[in-house]
Amino acid sequence: MEPMLATPAPAPGRLPRGTGWVYEVKWDGVRVLADVHGGRVRLTSRNERDVTPAYPELDGLAALGDVLLDGEVVLLDAGKPSFAALAERMHVRDPRRAGALAAARPVTYLVFDVLRLDGEDLTGRPFAERRAALDTLVLPEHVQVSPLYDDGDDLWQVTAAHGLEGVVAKRRESPYRAGRRSADWVKSAHRRSRTAVVGGWRPESTGTGRLGALLLGAPDASGGLRYLGRAGSGLGGPAARTMRDLLEEHGRSASPFVDDVPAVDARGTVWVDPVVLVDTLYLVRTPSGRLRQPVVRGVRTDTTADPWEQP
Repeated sequence: MEPMLATPAPAPGRLPRGTGWVYEVKWDGVRVLADVHGGRVRLTSRNERDVTPAYPELDGLAALGDVLLDGEVVLLDAGKPSFAALAERMHVRDPRRAGALAAARPVTYLVFDVLRLDGEDLTGRPFAERRAALDTLVLPEHVQVSPLYDDGDDLWQVTAAHGLEGVVAKRRESPYRAGRRSADWVKSAHRRSRTAVVGGWRPESTGTGRLGALLLGAPDASGGLRYLGRAGSGLGGPAARTMRDLLEEHGRSASPFVDDVPAVDARGTVWVDPVVLVDTLYLVRTPSGRLRQPVVRGVRTDTTADPWEQP
């Protein structure tokens, strides 16, 4: 099953209001569905990829019986979710390494919905009923219910003050629409994010050969890769070396972008096949579609690229 997705708010902080809505924190982590049946746990990402081996500390979910949960896996750093810290965990498949990482810095699974309980499909029921059912569960260690709030404006201010990602508004009467982006859920982030495609990389200008910047893109409706701009922030240390090693496996002779890349960005670029995805933060998009002040946070394998949309 693919998870239900939220519609972006028309502007930062412009969330729906009224008694028919509730609000929760938009957590900075990885979306995961937890399918528990017959004493076994299967964790899947947004693109239905099995990520169970990466999070052995969530094996306690097996005690819940027959349930299907929706939530966000986060890794807390100084009390706040850190996507950068979580990035080290997302791609681990070796049981020994995953166990060591889990013991040193365990993740937390913040559950915000229950889609099946004791074999009964709850997706057609209102969100308020599903949350009431979720509150009856006795959750194991490293698993918590994501709190709900009645005042979206207040939560928006609190999340900004504490450096959290943002807020999601959910209609109390909404069913769960698997695999669909619904206006019954509305999200707003203090800083925008997207999963972008890497179309090329540039070495540092110092001549060290180290990774200095990525050229990012987004697939359009016809499948072509449109240019989003160049990102250099966030590319440092071991993560940059790992990124370069990964990209060197996918080198190509020509640009994969269907539109023109500015000469100042294309100069010295090593082009790559558009198969590697990265998580990015940015302020806004310019009228031409470029990302303003993009920051690369890590490789994504748990989702698909965000499509090109006209800014």
